[in-house]
Amino acid sequence: MSGEPLPFVVAIPARYASTRLPGKPLRQLGGQPLILRVAERARQAGAAQVVVAVDDERVARALDGQGVDVCMTSPAHASGSDRLAECASHYAWPAATVVVNLQGDEPFAPASGIRAVAQALAEDRAPMATLAAPIVDTEELFNPNVVKLVRGLDGHALYFSRAPLPWARDAFAADRQALPHGVEFLRHVGIYAYRAGFLARYTQLPRTPLEQAESLEQLRVLEHGHAIAVRLTPEPFPPGIDTPEDLQRAEQWLHSHA
Repeated sequence: MSGEPLPFVVAIPARYASTRLPGKPLRQLGGQPLILRVAERARQAGAAQVVVAVDDERVARALDGQGVDVCMTSPAHASGSDRLAECASHYAWPAATVVVNLQGDEPFAPASGIRAVAQALAEDRAPMATLAAPIVDTEELFNPNVVKLVRGLDGHALYFSRAPLPWARDAFAADRQALPHGVEFLRHVGIYAYRAGFLARYTQLPRTPLEQAESLEQLRVLEHGHAIAVRLTPEPFPPGIDTPEDLQRAEQWLHSHA
């Protein structure tokens, strides 16, 4: 293999009308719009192109002259993946293009993690890839807001769930206060990479029963028989920003690390 960096693009879906944090992309963090800080993370990762997929002219204006591409997308999209599929069509990315979906509320996403998910896709036959992190305690394992996953020996996802997975029957029958040794417990990290050609197909797949039961969009991929490559993240992904309290904590973190 050559030492050349893997070419990939980063597309950042940014919806203005967030329920819990209205106008989220333009909320200020360290004197900059949140969405600009996320785009800067993508640039630091070495993306060949950084595109912000927006549904509101106010966000587009805030990014004018900032060195990132802005793609105006329909406000009717149901998910970020749909927004990215419109981007892929707009830019006519070749089907083999590696597209990283970086959430617009992840201003501290590590550049190494962004590169890792792109690399995972490039090295695998799966049309889609994502990252995971080790679960460290039972509180995290039993928390339904933490999405768990299990993967096969080939590194492909077997299932994603809000329930504790896998269920170590004998160990948990004896003690549910500690994680048993020798079992891989993984938390899903919500960053994805897709081939541009698959991104268009993915958004056309009908919704599926398990997807709706768990409220996890990635299950649609598995239920329709497609593989998702899973790799461990090289660095932790700090929590994203969903609420005013999250934004306040992020501001404090920036000040403490200035």
